[in-house]
Amino acid sequence: MASKPPGDIPIDPGFARRLQDVYGEDRATRWLQGLPGLVTHLADAWGLALESPYSSLTYSWVAPGHDASGAPVALKLTVPSSHLATEAAALEAYAGEGAVRLLRADLDAGALLLERAVPGDPLLVLDDDSAATEAAIQVMQRLRRPPPAASSFPALRDWARAFERHRQRFGGTAGPLPRDLVAKAEDTFYNLLAQPTARVLLHGDLHHRNILRSQREGWLAIDPEGVIGEPEYEVAAFMRNPFPHLLAQPSPGRVLRNRLAQLASEFGFDRERLRAWSFAHAVLSAVWAIEDHGAGWEYSIEVARLLRT
Repeated sequence: MASKPPGDIPIDPGFARRLQDVYGEDRATRWLQGLPGLVTHLADAWGLALESPYSSLTYSWVAPGHDASGAPVALKLTVPSSHLATEAAALEAYAGEGAVRLLRADLDAGALLLERAVPGDPLLVLDDDSAATEAAIQVMQRLRRPPPAASSFPALRDWARAFERHRQRFGGTAGPLPRDLVAKAEDTFYNLLAQPTARVLLHGDLHHRNILRSQREGWLAIDPEGVIGEPEYEVAAFMRNPFPHLLAQPSPGRVLRNRLAQLASEFGFDRERLRAWSFAHAVLSAVWAIEDHGAGWEYSIEVARLLRT
């Protein structure tokens, strides 16, 4: 199928709203207005035959397609930012081991051309939580590596500053979030940072929708955040997912306990340290939700309550 002409790219209102929340209304609107022309330009310049974009767009416009050789690819476009540059750098560091390959990039245009995982089913399709956790463990093991030399990746300490920004925004309080949970999470985060077990490149957002089935290498990761920290932190995003299915389980607490036991056993990590990181990350995710959208934090806080003890 040929790439869509400029006037034939519908924009989901929810996708537009999320971009406006994060990048500001004016900047996001200008980018969305230029999106049809950008798609056409890159399809021509990179020799792509694009199909309709995926329906579940969050902060990026992503469309499957094929390159000039017929290989399956995915074109990912978003508002140009340092975040996209970090994602590209992480994919370059992974070099296709445990993650999809980065084929081309135009960071000024906010564009990445990626290997498309085929068939591309997300880890979410596995009903057996133990099997899904085992698949995630295999991906984490393949991704783990020392930080690239002279890299500019952020560190977990940089992420932790979101707690301080949150307090400043709400006059020294926790705002709408439970004060005790925010205080405990921030203390936990910095206590863990004070005695790191190792220093590796982390995906940083490795969960059930960011792990896709692939004919090339079993399961592959997509959408890395790219952050430097200890390997125990990598399980944190997985622990609070899949959203919203986790909390719909008959006993989500039992699911979390079983995951912690399986992860600790497979990796040889301290179970309590995994729990502590997962708790702190869940609260941090709630802080980010308020920072980006002003709402949508309730789910992460409920998971944090389960993980607190």
